Amino acid sequence: MATYLDFEQKIKQIQEEIISAEVRRDDHAVQILKKDLDKEVSKTYKNLSPFQKLQLARHQDRPYALDYINILMHDMYEIHGDRHFRDDPAIICYLGYIGEEKVMVIGEQKGRGTKNKLKRNFGMPNPEGYRKALRAAQMAEKFHIPVLMLIDTPGAYPGLGAEERNQSEAIARNLLELSKLNTQTISIVIGEGGSGGALAIGVADRLAMMRYSVFSVISPEGCSAILWNDPTKVETATKALRITSEDLKELDLIDDVIDEPLIGAHRDKEGAAKALGDYFLNKLQELRSMSDEERMQKRYERLVSIGEFSE
Repeated sequence: MATYLDFEQKIKQIQEEIISAEVRRDDHAVQILKKDLDKEVSKTYKNLSPFQKLQLARHQDRPYALDYINILMHDMYEIHGDRHFRDDPAIICYLGYIGEEKVMVIGEQKGRGTKNKLKRNFGMPNPEGYRKALRAAQMAEKFHIPVLMLIDTPGAYPGLGAEERNQSEAIARNLLELSKLNTQTISIVIGEGGSGGALAIGVADRLAMMRYSVFSVISPEGCSAILWNDPTKVETATKALRITSEDLKELDLIDDVIDEPLIGAHRDKEGAAKALGDYFLNKLQELRSMSDEERMQKRYERLVSIGEFSE
């Protein structure tokens, strides 16, 4: 059963009418309703508020990292463990192929259903998850394999055990090591990019976001609680934080916005995967056209330019 958000109710109604007309085998009505559906989709999704985009980024049917991996990759092998403590299921690492390209894919995985959400810790990695990601990235560097990182987390896990195992150091270590990793790296926010939990696999030659993804230093709920102590201010906080892909592109904090299907990745997973795969392969060719020295210099310039402002 598809899950519809509040602003998608008219779309739901038309889709139900299409199903009813198909059952009646009323082809004429189906054609008319499909045109109505296209108009309603265009009207609804071309005028989304930042809060509505946040809802789409968190949609329970939105494809997660493992969904993209299963659609895009073949002949893949999962890499487990950080060689220090344990395997963190909130971070997944696969070595395999996208098309003809050998690639290391590192992603944050939220999980669906109570059992899987608990297994994946709701997509909030522990320090060993980030250390596993770094181990996989360094393995890719050793064999000259490009790295694709898929960001989708509400944030790094803030539990006592994570802090005891030095969560902040694990994130900081990734920022340092990924910044000097000598292989092509591309990072994409596929859903929710939460603070340091996202940055830990977000340092790359290219940083992009899916159309309806968000990237923020703090959740809108946390922001509204701190600034106003009022949960009803979440929409106001979402707008003020400027966390949508269009906002971050305008601020030059990301390189590109990937045009996932207008109706959303949760309604067209295959189309979203194709858009993501095409982007990765195209940008990989661009990066390969540069020498290692030029590519590393461009990465350095991009990273140090973050935070510029003018009066």
